[in-house]
Formats: sequence, structure tokens, C-alpha cells
Amino acid sequence: MLGHVAARRHPEQRDRWMATRFGLHAIDAVPRLRLGLDGALHGSDVVRVPLAEATEKLKTVDPTLYAEAEVFFG
Repeated sequence: MLGHVAARRHPEQRDRWMATRFGLHAIDAVPRLRLGLDGALHGSDVVRVPLAEATEKLKTVDPTLYAEAEVFFG
């Protein structure tokens, strides 16, 4: 989910930059027939991982992060 959509705000520079990076990696994957892979962010690198690996485990947000965010967003 895009952060700026969830927060009902305009996309920031980082949002636009990350969307562009993921788009470039997707475009690069098509002619190489790198199908069945998903783009993932590992640190600051965009890498490709198998779809099965990307979706095998539910990824959740640590509840303490929600508590920290309440200070700013209520």
C-alpha cells in the first residue's frame, strides 16, 4: 500500500523516487522473461524474489510502532 494514499496526503519525494525505482526494475524484468518474481526492498536495494516467497508469510507491523505514531497522528 502506498504510504501517501493511506495517510491521505500528497506523495513525498521518497514515494516518487521509490515508485520510479520499482517501475524501472519491472520494465527491466520483462524482456529478460523474469516472470513470477516480485520486487522487494532490502535495505536500499530493490531485489527480485519469487512470488511464492514474497507471499508465503504474512508481514505485519510491530504494534509498538502504532503506539509511537499515535503521538503524532492521534
